[in-house]
Amino acid sequence: MASERKKIAVIGAGWAGGSAAATLAERGHQVTLIEAARTLGGRARKVDVHGDILDNGQHILLGAYRASLDMMHLLGIDTGTALLRLPLQMCYPEGAGGMHFVAPKLPAPIHLLMALIKAKGLNREDKLSLARFFTTARWMEWQLHQDCSVSELLQRFDQTEKLCRLMWIPLCIAALNTPAERASAQIFLNVLRDSLGASRAASDMLLPRIDLSSLLPEASARFIEQRNGTTLTGVSVKGLALKTDRTWELKSAGKVSALESALEGAWDGVIIATSPGQARQLLENSGLAGLESTAAAINFDYEHITTCYLHYGPELRLPRAFYALADDPLRQRWGQFVFDRGQLHPSQAGLLSVVVSASTDSNALNHTELAAAIAHQLAADFTLPIMATPNWSQVITEKRATFSCTPGLRRPDN
Repeated sequence: MASERKKIAVIGAGWAGGSAAATLAERGHQVTLIEAARTLGGRARKVDVHGDILDNGQHILLGAYRASLDMMHLLGIDTGTALLRLPLQMCYPEGAGGMHFVAPKLPAPIHLLMALIKAKGLNREDKLSLARFFTTARWMEWQLHQDCSVSELLQRFDQTEKLCRLMWIPLCIAALNTPAERASAQIFLNVLRDSLGASRAASDMLLPRIDLSSLLPEASARFIEQRNGTTLTGVSVKGLALKTDRTWELKSAGKVSALESALEGAWDGVIIATSPGQARQLLENSGLAGLESTAAAINFDYEHITTCYLHYGPELRLPRAFYALADDPLRQRWGQFVFDRGQLHPSQAGLLSVVVSASTDSNALNHTELAAAIAHQLAADFTLPIMATPNWSQVITEKRATFSCTPGLRRPDN
């Protein structure tokens, strides 16, 4: 292994960069993980809010994320304590005119059949429509001859208005962070195939009990440092140069600091694990023909995700760890899912996080107006007037949280 040991730079210490760096270190290479920010995690990282360590956005994982879970196990993360595992569910607050759908702990696909039979808030037509969707999707092996929008797919499959409003569109928004009328039906089917169409555990919902930086990126940094690797934060790479001996040179910005001097020397390989926009800028700055053609292919539109934190007294506790919410922007109802953080972190009792995915329209409101609208939405849905007046609120928007997952979108290869 020593003769094959290579010196590798990984640019970007988000979840992708941390995973790549840990994999290389586990294979015996000398790895340096480089992050421009001071906090590891990229678009899924911890932030300090009113003295609490929270996240830049509320996230949820699925049991189908096998590669992510395997990486956590490699890094020594006990997923049994770091994640709250819940069965597949789509539950709205009682009396809010929604539905109650919870999959029991039975083998697949029986768990979905029993959940459908016992579902509340859906009539016979809705249930038959849902069953027809799964039967048709399985018969098609979850593949389309030609991609289309999720809205068009739901129309083709004769899904009822209620089922679209209460289940399919919220699932599409949660999975793809793209409105159903312009989201890729094929990618949506891929998600359903890997979760609802696989084993029961694959459809489980996993809520992080620890902050997102701790859940993987910081563990990755510790892992590579234990194997003689290095993690640099606050260091920005501005360009690459390919030398005549086929090694790489990293270019930093302006005056070289003590930390940036660690970029000097020859590198056997470089992995760029930044956001698409940053990757494109880095490749364009490098002035290499092959890299410039790759940069031209990274031309995405982006979607926002907004998370609104609302803090109440510690006695406030929701009956479930999270609920779906019926959003309606025309009625100033922006929230789509609400999470009771106190059921994830005992120290955060009374703190709720509300997610607004694909949140471009809500940005027309300032943070105070948006938080007030969401608080009134919760007060109405849970019939608790006290929820209209939280002790404090904090709105965090990631303006480039994800690329817009549109039909037929072509992404460059690794």
